[in-house]
Amino acid sequence: MTLIKEFVNQEEFIGYYLLKEVEVKLTNSTPPKNYLDIVLSDSSGEISAKLWDASEVDKETFFPMGLVKVRGVVQTYRERLQMKIIQMRPVKEEDGVKLVDFVRSAPIRAVDLIHTIQATIATISDAEIRSIVTYCVDKVEEKLMHYPAAKTHHHAYFAGLAYHMVRMLELGEFLCGQRPFLNPDMLRAGIILHDIAKPEEMVAQLGIVSEYSTPGKLLGHISMASNWITEAAIRLDIDLDSHKVMGLQHLVLSHHNLGEWGSPVQPQTAEAVALHHIDALDAKLQMVEDALNTTAEDEDWTPLIRGLENKGIYRLRV
Repeated sequence: MTLIKEFVNQEEFIGYYLLKEVEVKLTNSTPPKNYLDIVLSDSSGEISAKLWDASEVDKETFFPMGLVKVRGVVQTYRERLQMKIIQMRPVKEEDGVKLVDFVRSAPIRAVDLIHTIQATIATISDAEIRSIVTYCVDKVEEKLMHYPAAKTHHHAYFAGLAYHMVRMLELGEFLCGQRPFLNPDMLRAGIILHDIAKPEEMVAQLGIVSEYSTPGKLLGHISMASNWITEAAIRLDIDLDSHKVMGLQHLVLSHHNLGEWGSPVQPQTAEAVALHHIDALDAKLQMVEDALNTTAEDEDWTPLIRGLENKGIYRLRV
Protein backbone atom coordinates (compact mmCIF):
# COMPACT_ATOMS: atom_id res chain seq x y z
CA MET A 1 0.00 0.00 0.00
CA THR A 2 1.25 3.48 -0.88
CA LEU A 3 1.87 5.72 2.13
CA ILE A 4 0.45 9.23 1.93
CA LYS A 5 3.93 10.80 2.13
CA GLU A 6 4.87 8.80 -0.99
CA PHE A 7 2.02 10.13 -3.16
CA VAL A 8 3.01 11.87 -6.39
CA ASN A 9 0.96 13.98 -8.76
CA GLN A 10 -1.28 12.07 -11.20
CA GLU A 11 -0.66 8.77 -9.41
CA GLU A 12 -3.54 6.28 -9.32
CA PHE A 13 -3.72 4.01 -6.30
CA ILE A 14 -5.75 1.63 -4.16
CA GLY A 15 -5.18 1.53 -0.41
CA TYR A 16 -6.50 1.60 3.13
CA TYR A 17 -6.62 4.87 5.09
CA LEU A 18 -8.12 6.45 8.19
CA LEU A 19 -11.03 8.80 7.56
CA LYS A 20 -9.82 11.58 9.85
CA GLU A 21 -12.38 14.24 8.87
CA VAL A 22 -15.48 14.26 6.68
CA GLU A 23 -17.96 17.03 5.93
CA VAL A 24 -20.87 17.20 3.47
CA LYS A 25 -20.62 20.28 1.26
CA LEU A 26 -22.30 21.71 -1.84
CA THR A 27 -20.63 22.53 -5.14
CA ASN A 28 -21.02 25.95 -6.78
CA SER A 29 -22.66 24.37 -9.81
CA THR A 30 -26.26 24.90 -10.88
CA PRO A 31 -27.99 23.03 -9.46
CA PRO A 32 -25.53 22.47 -6.56
CA LYS A 33 -24.50 18.89 -5.85
CA ASN A 34 -23.38 17.20 -2.65
CA TYR A 35 -19.76 16.17 -2.19
CA LEU A 36 -17.72 14.88 0.74
CA ASP A 37 -14.80 17.05 1.84
CA ILE A 38 -12.44 14.58 3.50
CA VAL A 39 -9.09 14.33 5.23
CA LEU A 40 -7.48 10.90 4.93
CA SER A 41 -4.50 9.92 7.06
CA ASP A 42 -2.09 7.13 7.86
CA SER A 43 1.01 6.83 10.01
CA SER A 44 3.02 8.92 7.52
CA GLY A 45 0.75 11.96 7.18
CA GLU A 46 -2.57 13.18 5.84
CA ILE A 47 -4.10 14.49 2.63
CA SER A 48 -7.22 16.40 1.62
CA ALA A 49 -9.62 14.37 -0.53
CA LYS A 50 -12.90 14.88 -2.36
CA LEU A 51 -15.69 12.43 -3.14
CA TRP A 52 -17.75 14.19 -5.79
CA ASP A 53 -21.46 13.54 -6.44
CA ALA A 54 -21.94 12.05 -2.99
CA SER A 55 -25.13 10.02 -2.66
CA GLU A 56 -27.48 9.86 0.32
CA VAL A 57 -25.96 6.45 1.09
CA ASP A 58 -22.47 7.99 1.08
CA LYS A 59 -23.56 10.67 3.54
CA GLU A 60 -24.90 8.01 5.91
CA THR A 61 -21.96 5.61 5.52
CA PHE A 62 -18.78 7.59 6.15
CA PHE A 63 -17.87 9.11 9.51
CA PRO A 64 -14.66 10.30 11.21
CA MET A 65 -12.36 7.69 12.77
CA GLY A 66 -13.48 4.99 10.34
CA LEU A 67 -11.11 2.96 8.18
CA VAL A 68 -11.81 2.96 4.44
CA LYS A 69 -10.53 1.29 1.31
CA VAL A 70 -10.02 3.89 -1.39
CA ARG A 71 -9.37 3.93 -5.12
CA GLY A 72 -8.40 7.34 -6.42
CA VAL A 73 -5.98 9.61 -8.17
CA VAL A 74 -3.63 12.23 -6.69
CA GLN A 75 -3.79 15.71 -8.17
CA THR A 76 -2.15 19.09 -7.47
CA TYR A 77 -4.45 21.88 -6.32
CA ARG A 78 -3.11 25.26 -5.15
CA GLU A 79 0.41 23.84 -4.78
CA ARG A 80 -0.78 20.99 -2.55
CA LEU A 81 -1.46 17.38 -3.35
CA GLN A 82 -5.13 16.43 -3.15
CA MET A 83 -6.93 13.17 -3.73
CA LYS A 84 -9.85 12.64 -6.07
CA ILE A 85 -11.72 9.61 -4.79
CA ILE A 86 -13.11 7.30 -7.45
CA GLN A 87 -14.41 4.58 -5.15
CA MET A 88 -14.52 4.24 -1.37
CA ARG A 89 -15.98 1.72 1.05
CA PRO A 90 -15.68 1.00 4.78
CA VAL A 91 -13.07 -1.57 5.77
CA LYS A 92 -14.32 -5.13 6.29
CA GLU A 93 -13.06 -7.56 8.90
CA GLU A 94 -11.54 -9.76 6.22
CA ASP A 95 -9.36 -6.83 5.05
CA GLY A 96 -7.21 -7.48 8.13
CA VAL A 97 -6.34 -3.86 8.92
CA LYS A 98 -6.40 -2.24 12.37
CA LEU A 99 -7.05 1.33 13.42
CA VAL A 100 -3.82 1.63 15.44
CA ASP A 101 -1.79 0.93 12.29
CA PHE A 102 -2.96 4.24 10.83
CA VAL A 103 -2.35 6.53 13.80
CA ARG A 104 0.62 8.88 13.95
CA SER A 105 2.32 9.03 17.32
CA ALA A 106 5.16 10.79 19.09
CA PRO A 107 8.62 9.32 18.36
CA ILE A 108 9.08 8.56 22.07
CA ARG A 109 6.85 6.11 23.95
CA ALA A 110 4.05 7.80 25.88
CA VAL A 111 4.98 6.02 29.11
CA ASP A 112 8.55 7.35 28.86
CA LEU A 113 7.30 10.89 28.22
CA ILE A 114 5.06 10.79 31.28
CA HIS A 115 7.95 9.43 33.35
CA THR A 116 10.12 12.38 32.28
CA ILE A 117 7.38 14.87 33.16
CA GLN A 118 6.84 13.30 36.58
CA ALA A 119 10.58 13.16 37.22
CA THR A 120 10.85 16.85 36.36
CA ILE A 121 8.02 17.72 38.76
CA ALA A 122 9.98 15.93 41.49
CA THR A 123 12.96 18.25 40.85
CA ILE A 124 10.93 21.39 41.63
CA SER A 125 12.45 22.40 44.95
CA ASP A 126 9.69 24.79 46.08
CA ALA A 127 7.07 22.62 47.79
CA GLU A 128 4.14 24.95 47.04
CA ILE A 129 4.97 25.29 43.34
CA ARG A 130 5.51 21.53 43.12
CA SER A 131 2.17 20.86 44.82
CA ILE A 132 0.27 23.18 42.45
CA VAL A 133 1.86 21.54 39.38
CA THR A 134 1.09 18.07 40.72
CA TYR A 135 -2.54 19.02 41.40
CA CYS A 136 -3.04 20.31 37.84
CA VAL A 137 -1.29 17.37 36.18
CA ASP A 138 -3.35 14.90 38.21
CA LYS A 139 -6.52 16.38 36.70
CA VAL A 140 -5.54 15.14 33.24
CA GLU A 141 -3.01 12.40 33.98
CA GLU A 142 -4.82 9.63 32.05
CA LYS A 143 -5.48 11.81 29.01
CA LEU A 144 -1.94 13.16 29.02
CA MET A 145 -0.80 9.68 27.96
CA HIS A 146 -2.35 10.03 24.52
CA TYR A 147 -3.63 13.56 23.81
CA PRO A 148 -2.23 15.70 20.99
CA ALA A 149 -1.05 19.26 21.58
CA ALA A 150 -3.40 20.68 18.94
CA LYS A 151 -5.98 19.70 16.34
CA THR A 152 -3.80 20.50 13.33
CA HIS A 153 -1.18 23.14 14.16
CA HIS A 154 1.67 21.24 15.85
CA HIS A 155 2.26 17.93 17.66
CA ALA A 156 -1.17 16.89 16.37
CA TYR A 157 -0.81 13.18 17.05
CA PHE A 158 -0.91 10.49 19.73
CA ALA A 159 1.00 11.67 22.86
CA GLY A 160 1.85 14.91 21.07
CA LEU A 161 1.13 17.09 24.11
CA ALA A 162 3.46 15.13 26.40
CA TYR A 163 6.13 15.12 23.67
CA HIS A 164 5.78 18.90 23.31
CA MET A 165 6.21 19.33 27.07
CA VAL A 166 9.30 17.14 27.22
CA ARG A 167 11.00 18.87 24.29
CA MET A 168 10.25 22.23 25.92
CA LEU A 169 11.63 21.01 29.24
CA GLU A 170 14.89 20.12 27.48
CA LEU A 171 15.11 23.64 26.03
CA GLY A 172 14.23 25.10 29.42
CA GLU A 173 17.03 23.20 31.17
CA PHE A 174 19.54 24.53 28.65
CA LEU A 175 18.35 28.11 29.11
CA CYS A 176 18.43 27.88 32.91
CA GLY A 177 22.05 26.75 32.68
CA GLN A 178 22.93 29.53 30.25
CA ARG A 179 20.89 32.26 31.98
CA PRO A 180 21.22 31.86 35.77
CA PHE A 181 18.78 34.74 36.43
CA LEU A 182 15.91 32.45 35.37
CA ASN A 183 14.10 30.66 38.18
CA PRO A 184 14.23 26.94 37.27
CA ASP A 185 11.23 26.04 39.45
CA MET A 186 9.00 28.65 37.82
CA LEU A 187 10.14 27.86 34.29
CA ARG A 188 9.71 24.10 34.69
CA ALA A 189 6.29 24.66 36.22
CA GLY A 190 5.28 27.06 33.44
CA ILE A 191 6.30 24.60 30.74
CA ILE A 192 4.28 21.80 32.31
CA LEU A 193 1.26 24.01 33.04
CA HIS A 194 1.06 26.17 29.91
CA ASP A 195 -0.99 23.64 27.89
CA ILE A 196 -2.13 21.38 30.74
CA ALA A 197 -5.82 22.08 30.07
CA LYS A 198 -5.59 21.07 26.39
CA PRO A 199 -7.06 17.60 27.14
CA GLU A 200 -10.18 19.32 28.53
CA GLU A 201 -10.30 21.81 25.64
CA MET A 202 -10.44 19.14 22.92
CA VAL A 203 -12.24 15.86 22.32
CA ALA A 204 -9.74 13.34 20.95
CA GLN A 205 -9.40 9.64 20.24
CA LEU A 206 -6.04 8.02 19.51
CA GLY A 207 -4.47 11.44 19.19
CA ILE A 208 -7.00 12.73 16.65
CA VAL A 209 -9.17 15.68 17.65
CA SER A 210 -12.77 15.39 16.48
CA GLU A 211 -14.04 18.65 18.00
CA TYR A 212 -13.53 21.20 20.74
CA SER A 213 -15.38 20.63 24.02
CA THR A 214 -17.94 23.11 25.36
CA PRO A 215 -15.49 24.36 28.05
CA GLY A 216 -12.86 24.56 25.31
CA LYS A 217 -15.09 26.74 23.15
CA LEU A 218 -16.36 28.95 25.98
CA LEU A 219 -13.23 29.23 28.12
CA GLY A 220 -10.20 27.88 26.27
CA HIS A 221 -7.19 26.09 27.69
CA ILE A 222 -5.41 29.25 28.85
CA SER A 223 -8.16 30.47 31.17
CA MET A 224 -8.95 26.92 32.32
CA ALA A 225 -5.34 26.32 33.34
CA SER A 226 -5.23 29.64 35.20
CA ASN A 227 -8.41 28.65 37.02
CA TRP A 228 -6.86 25.30 37.94
CA ILE A 229 -3.91 27.09 39.54
CA THR A 230 -6.35 29.11 41.66
CA GLU A 231 -8.27 25.95 42.52
CA ALA A 232 -5.04 24.19 43.51
CA ALA A 233 -3.96 27.07 45.75
CA ILE A 234 -7.32 27.08 47.53
CA ARG A 235 -7.31 23.30 48.01
CA LEU A 236 -3.69 23.34 49.22
CA ASP A 237 -4.20 26.38 51.46
CA ILE A 238 -1.65 28.49 49.60
CA ASP A 239 -1.99 32.28 49.69
CA LEU A 240 -3.77 33.35 46.49
CA ASP A 241 -1.99 36.71 46.60
CA SER A 242 1.48 35.16 46.79
CA HIS A 243 4.01 35.86 44.06
CA LYS A 244 4.21 32.13 43.40
CA VAL A 245 0.53 31.79 42.51
CA MET A 246 0.48 35.06 40.58
CA GLY A 247 3.70 34.13 38.78
CA LEU A 248 2.33 30.74 37.70
CA GLN A 249 -0.90 32.31 36.49
CA HIS A 250 1.05 34.92 34.55
CA LEU A 251 3.11 32.21 32.85
CA VAL A 252 -0.04 30.50 31.62
CA LEU A 253 -1.95 33.68 30.71
CA SER A 254 0.91 35.24 28.73
CA HIS A 255 2.45 32.30 26.90
CA HIS A 256 0.73 33.09 23.59
CA ASN A 257 2.16 36.62 23.87
CA LEU A 258 -0.58 38.59 22.07
CA GLY A 259 -4.30 39.10 22.54
CA GLU A 260 -5.05 38.04 18.98
CA TRP A 261 -3.21 34.79 19.71
CA GLY A 262 -5.27 34.15 22.85
CA SER A 263 -3.23 35.71 25.68
CA PRO A 264 -4.94 38.39 27.79
CA VAL A 265 -1.53 39.75 28.87
CA GLN A 266 1.96 39.84 27.40
CA PRO A 267 4.97 38.21 29.11
CA GLN A 268 6.28 40.51 31.84
CA THR A 269 8.51 38.25 33.93
CA ALA A 270 11.80 36.73 32.83
CA GLU A 271 10.36 33.21 32.99
CA ALA A 272 7.28 34.25 31.01
CA VAL A 273 9.45 35.71 28.22
CA ALA A 274 11.47 32.50 28.14
CA LEU A 275 8.35 30.31 28.16
CA HIS A 276 6.76 32.10 25.22
CA HIS A 277 9.84 31.74 23.04
CA ILE A 278 10.51 28.13 24.09
CA ASP A 279 6.91 27.28 23.21
CA ALA A 280 7.10 29.05 19.86
CA LEU A 281 10.48 27.56 18.98
CA ASP A 282 9.43 24.00 19.72
CA ALA A 283 6.09 24.37 17.93
CA LYS A 284 7.61 25.92 14.80
CA LEU A 285 10.51 23.48 14.57
CA GLN A 286 8.05 20.62 14.99
CA MET A 287 6.00 22.01 12.10
CA VAL A 288 9.15 21.97 9.98
CA GLU A 289 10.11 18.45 11.09
CA ASP A 290 6.61 17.10 10.49
CA ALA A 291 6.42 18.73 7.06
CA LEU A 292 9.77 17.26 6.03
CA ASN A 293 8.91 13.82 7.44
CA THR A 294 5.56 13.71 5.65
CA THR A 295 6.89 14.90 2.30
CA ALA A 296 8.44 12.45 -0.15
CA GLU A 297 12.24 12.38 0.05
CA ASP A 298 12.62 13.31 -3.62
CA GLU A 299 10.51 16.47 -3.21
CA ASP A 300 12.52 19.67 -2.77
CA TRP A 301 9.71 21.68 -1.16
CA THR A 302 7.19 20.80 1.52
CA PRO A 303 3.57 21.95 1.22
CA LEU A 304 2.81 25.41 2.58
CA ILE A 305 2.77 25.50 6.39
CA ARG A 306 0.06 27.67 7.90
CA GLY A 307 1.92 28.20 11.18
CA LEU A 308 5.00 29.48 9.33
CA GLU A 309 3.29 32.38 7.57
CA ASN A 310 2.08 29.95 4.89
CA LYS A 311 5.57 29.26 3.60
CA GLY A 312 6.98 25.96 2.40
CA ILE A 313 10.31 24.56 3.60
CA TYR A 314 13.09 23.82 1.14
CA ARG A 315 14.93 20.54 1.68
CA LEU A 316 18.54 21.77 1.58
CA ARG A 317 20.79 18.98 0.34
CA VAL A 318 24.43 19.55 1.30
